[in-house]
Amino acid sequence: MNQTNTMKDIPSMERPYEKCERRGAQSLSDVELLAVLLRTGTRGENALELSERILYHAGENGILSIHQFNKERLMRIKGIGKVKAIQISCISELAKRLAKTSAQELLSFGDPNSIARYYMEDLRHEKQEHMKLLMLNTKSKLIGETDISKGTVNASLITPRELFIEALQKNAVSIVIMHNHPSGDPTPSREDKLATRRIQEAGALIGIDLLDHIIIGNNCYSSFREEGLL
Repeated sequence: MNQTNTMKDIPSMERPYEKCERRGAQSLSDVELLAVLLRTGTRGENALELSERILYHAGENGILSIHQFNKERLMRIKGIGKVKAIQISCISELAKRLAKTSAQELLSFGDPNSIARYYMEDLRHEKQEHMKLLMLNTKSKLIGETDISKGTVNASLITPRELFIEALQKNAVSIVIMHNHPSGDPTPSREDKLATRRIQEAGALIGIDLLDHIIIGNNCYSSFREEGLL
């Protein structure tokens, strides 16, 4: 893209805002969408050029990687101050909430696919492993959820005791556990299988069923229930 100082230097037919007005937001590229939302560039750089540079820093996944940028990391990009960092952070959070709200309509705790879709945006961008505990009542309705751990999920760090203390406090009759693989590959590891077996056995002793263990990858998932591992 040729360097220009302001958006006024770009022919009106090529400006993102005017293009969106004529043809709709779906006609805009990722760079153009971000430019419209940022509205202004920086000294010597218009909003399009700044947006292009932001997505360059995001790497090969482009706009998908924006979720991984916190305010501090954004502000390390030349030309991004506090205001623009907050704008981009809010854009990212809004996208996550829209995706989760859309998935909520199909959420069923008897359907691993709908569970994975609902929690996908919460977990797939995390750089560390996070484990969530979902607690259900006799009608398989969610009565509580909590984060159990952050870091490597394995049998030595995830103990049945901490899971079932939470579940018993909520009077849960069944649980679903879920964690992400930052690599993007949701294939269960040996540690995942060992930890799941211990949790399942402990739950059987106290009358709380482990319905599933779902591993979130990058827009994909693995379900212990679907794969016959539970």
